[in-house]
Amino acid sequence: MTFLLKVLNLALKPTEVGVCACSLTFALLAAQVQNAPKPDTHGVVVANMDPAVKPGDNFYEYANGDWIKRTEIPADRGRIGVFSTLADQSDKRTAALIEESAKGGAQASPASRKIGDLYNSYMDEAGIDAKGLAPLEPHLKAIAAIGNKKELAAALGETLRADVDALNNTNFHTAHFFGLWVAPGFNDSEHYAAYLLQGGLELPDREYYLADNEHMRDLRAKYQAHVSAMLKLAGFNDPDARAERIVQLEHAIAEVHLSLADNEDIHKADNTWTQSDFAAKAPGLDWTTYFKAAGLSKQASFIVWQPTAFAGESALVASTPLEAWKDWLAYHLIEDYAPVLPKALADERYAYFGAVLQGTPEQRPRWQRGVVIVNRHLGDDVGQMYAQRYFSPQAKAEAQAMVSNIIAAFRKRIEALSWMAASTKAEAQAKLNTLYVGVGYPETWLDYSAYEVKPDDIFGNIWRGNLFKYHREVGRLGEQVDRKEWSMDPQTVNAVNLPLQNALNFPAAVLQPPFFDPHAPAAVNYGAIGSVIGHEISHTFDSEGSAFDSKGSVRNWWTPADFDHFEAATAKLAAQFDTYKPFPDVSVNGKQTLSENIADLAGVTAANDGYHASLAGKTAPTQGSFNGDQQFFIAFGQNWASKTREAVLRQQVLVDPHAPAQYRADTVRNVDAWYGAFDVKPGETLYLTPAERVRIW
Repeated sequence: MTFLLKVLNLALKPTEVGVCACSLTFALLAAQVQNAPKPDTHGVVVANMDPAVKPGDNFYEYANGDWIKRTEIPADRGRIGVFSTLADQSDKRTAALIEESAKGGAQASPASRKIGDLYNSYMDEAGIDAKGLAPLEPHLKAIAAIGNKKELAAALGETLRADVDALNNTNFHTAHFFGLWVAPGFNDSEHYAAYLLQGGLELPDREYYLADNEHMRDLRAKYQAHVSAMLKLAGFNDPDARAERIVQLEHAIAEVHLSLADNEDIHKADNTWTQSDFAAKAPGLDWTTYFKAAGLSKQASFIVWQPTAFAGESALVASTPLEAWKDWLAYHLIEDYAPVLPKALADERYAYFGAVLQGTPEQRPRWQRGVVIVNRHLGDDVGQMYAQRYFSPQAKAEAQAMVSNIIAAFRKRIEALSWMAASTKAEAQAKLNTLYVGVGYPETWLDYSAYEVKPDDIFGNIWRGNLFKYHREVGRLGEQVDRKEWSMDPQTVNAVNLPLQNALNFPAAVLQPPFFDPHAPAAVNYGAIGSVIGHEISHTFDSEGSAFDSKGSVRNWWTPADFDHFEAATAKLAAQFDTYKPFPDVSVNGKQTLSENIADLAGVTAANDGYHASLAGKTAPTQGSFNGDQQFFIAFGQNWASKTREAVLRQQVLVDPHAPAQYRADTVRNVDAWYGAFDVKPGETLYLTPAERVRIW
């Protein structure tokens, strides 16, 4: 559960969507920037506001209206927002650190040489073009040699990678047949378990294959043409017929996939299968061969997140002709590695997934894509340098103090709840007592010594990097859980709640202006970074987090009456978001975005409490005509300043667990203190009667 939207993954998966670690298939909206606050702006950015708009009519435009009017989306962006201030800064800092490593030569440390070699291997466009399709050929030949369904099962097993995170929607719709996630077990949170998730689709979500409207039909037609173009560039004969078979197969896979909203129900995902269960519950695939090829033949059991999808996809292995599966395997291999293959393939991939699907006419500069690759495969090595250079002990101490204040605010709110029984309150307080909060950087760093990087082999570097991560994850199965392990690098502009560890991560890169500014008034810091901190803490008690106890196990710690009250309140919030329509034909899915909406609401409420506690009875300083609470809420609203291309916004509504930015800002309509701060009255657009306001925590 990440706080932000996931950004375009510009290295190997430029179409993935997803932000809250909430780790957010976009990876963070935070990678877009323009017209950001100047470094000497230590408070709310008045120049970004539109005073002609009443706060009670449209709080998002009141806080950001002038910024919206004057801001243009750059040609290489699908969206831009104030989060981009930090993302671009972090990218530039990270690139400088990588460049230093690349220039280190023989005197550099092994880690620095590896960083430099990986980056240089990607930047060598001429070398990549000179190799042509040679790096791909052994793998394509192996696919072509598949002679029966048993060999197909082995080939599918060999593609399994640890590239999914069910709770944070990381690479959630993996293009591999299935995806492996290694995490604390639902019912044994002390040891790492194997989770298997549905996969097999290249487009962002099942709805891209199934939705029956003109927009989606057009995207599917262009997708099939793109598949044909990729196969033709790779030297395949009869590419049109092959493309048709591939898209038909993916359509069939999409039909058996669960929707994102259904995937949010943890209890439906808690399905433990032994190896022998697969043949009985999901016949069609040779599971013994599949698991052997995946290196999992000794794994006794798995948690199967979507049993109906596994049954459906396995049945497709039996019913679909072998040649269609071979085409599917070849295409996915080509597509996934196109960014590190000759320019014609890389450009064709971007032409569809960037220009058509995202509406973004230009690619990001190559150096930025190189930074993404290095962060993905050597993120902790870069992160150590980043944290040492850019995150001071003072900044860490100040951020930790804010975390403590906001946790204390949650404690008071829980104790004050009139509807919650004492036994449920005790369990909720236990979650706060054992919550691990990582600030800035992890306590231990990953060891990449077993990962081989060559300075002239970007394809091999990526291939070996994916295998390195996979073998590392498989090797952890059954081991004791490290509850202090991080899921993000320090240079990541995001924040995350890890419910199976009962832990939070706040990377160094997000703890900087404009989110966190030591020179800004407390009101602004609590409204900006404080609401982010509150958001992540509150995930501990959202529609997903509430299913986990203080040890991270799936256990019902609620009385029936308490849970009924919680469900009724959250259903009311879902219904509120269902009414929001970014386009006449598109509505926000309140169920799909529920956990993030709960976190936004609870986070801003608790942050406001923490802010008032920080004043210790003193009067808050004003900024111009704005009092403390007004500064607090404006800072929260300015977190969400964003402009998004239509194609990207449509995709977000379909596949992201976060609502669009403007509706996240307007969640203040449920907070009593906001009404007093801006004298919001009946008749104004956002006004809700006290009875209509959603109150959860």
